[in-house]
Amino acid sequence: MPAPDGVHIGCGAGFSGDRTDGAGPVVETLIASGRPAYLMYEALAERTLALAQLDRRRDPSAGYTPYLADFLRPVLRRCVESGIRIVSNFGAANPMAAGRRVLALADELGIPDLRVAVVEGDDLLAALGPDGVRRWPNDEKLDLAGHDILAANAYLGAAPIAQALATDAEVVITGRCTDSALALGPLMHAFGWAAPDWDRLATGILAGHLIECGAQVTGGYFADPGLKDVPDLDRVGFPIVEVGRDGTVVVTKAAGTGGLVSEATVTEQLLYELHDPAAYLTPDVTMDITGVSLEAEGKDRVRIRGVRGHPPPPTYKVTVSLEGGFLAEGEISYAGPNALARAELAAEVLLKRVKALGVNLPVRCDIIGAVSVFDGDAGALRRVTPAARDGDYRVRLSATTDDRPTADRIAREVLSLYPTGPAGGAGVRTGVTGRVRTVSAYVPGEIIQPRVAVLSAGGR
Repeated sequence: MPAPDGVHIGCGAGFSGDRTDGAGPVVETLIASGRPAYLMYEALAERTLALAQLDRRRDPSAGYTPYLADFLRPVLRRCVESGIRIVSNFGAANPMAAGRRVLALADELGIPDLRVAVVEGDDLLAALGPDGVRRWPNDEKLDLAGHDILAANAYLGAAPIAQALATDAEVVITGRCTDSALALGPLMHAFGWAAPDWDRLATGILAGHLIECGAQVTGGYFADPGLKDVPDLDRVGFPIVEVGRDGTVVVTKAAGTGGLVSEATVTEQLLYELHDPAAYLTPDVTMDITGVSLEAEGKDRVRIRGVRGHPPPPTYKVTVSLEGGFLAEGEISYAGPNALARAELAAEVLLKRVKALGVNLPVRCDIIGAVSVFDGDAGALRRVTPAARDGDYRVRLSATTDDRPTADRIAREVLSLYPTGPAGGAGVRTGVTGRVRTVSAYVPGEIIQPRVAVLSAGGR
């Protein structure tokens, strides 16, 4: 079959907690285009993966995106019947279990003979063991000796996804991969793009980067009333890229939805998490956007030109997850006349109480509503920044420790403010959360061995 001249790729989610109804209008728009089409779900961040590793430790059948079925249930049948293939990193810490869950969902929905391809090989802890992981250099220069290593997952590239699509699977599930690979993989499969056609590969990275965060590029994270107005944000449309075999890229969104695609929204997303515009590193290609130009092509359509590509780096990035102890938190509200003074007194009491416990830990006490987000742990900025004395304020105490009983005791200090003052405190919430710490390591590409397994209703 000859390669198509153009492919459309829609995004159904930009993170694991995204809306589950965003993909429906995207799918209908993809169908109406008449073009070969793919639907990608980006549902995996470093924090999400670390928490998934903890879930898998507790239950070997868990560890994949918990909302997988919620995302796919509304659109899976429509995609299969229309030939729209789905690519996602739903697998998180357990791609094979995610693949089996997709098959189970297909059975629930009465979809026969679904083929699911699972990409594995990002789990380097399983391949090399803890001692192998501890030998790698990491970005924090942290000595990993003595640390309990929960996981070590490499960012795979797009080539294994293209390989998975070559099996004719309707759904491709990966674990950790670069977010942009979810779009480049389909383009490599559809157009036959491969090294050393660096500019074409960079085009695929650009397309994936623009839609990987879902509605960020269609006005979601862009909106700022009176400064950057976005229509009908409550029903913001999720994005679609139209990619030509010649390397052209147009960003648009699902038809009949709210939101906005403009040169400004695309520019913001283009620069998102881009440390070096001349060298955005991926396992497939190094992307250079220093020569990129944007041009609006009518309502909610922006064309991007000028992306260049160079050979990829010799190393892969690996997220190493470590046991991180516990986070103790407690909050209490103060409102009405003289509320700020009462909140400040509560913060003072809490810090003195924690100090009296003999606990030598990093402790922070914020007054939310009075310069809390940009302040330091010592609260110096709050002391020199005017704030209304009357109003609504919330005091938040937090501390980190490796000892669970200590964490419980610190959180309980906030609860104790109910009868011990100051006046008018209410709405206390406390909690202790297990933490996972992550560091980034870099390993030679030759140790990465991706593999593809195909699952079907008849078995593996």
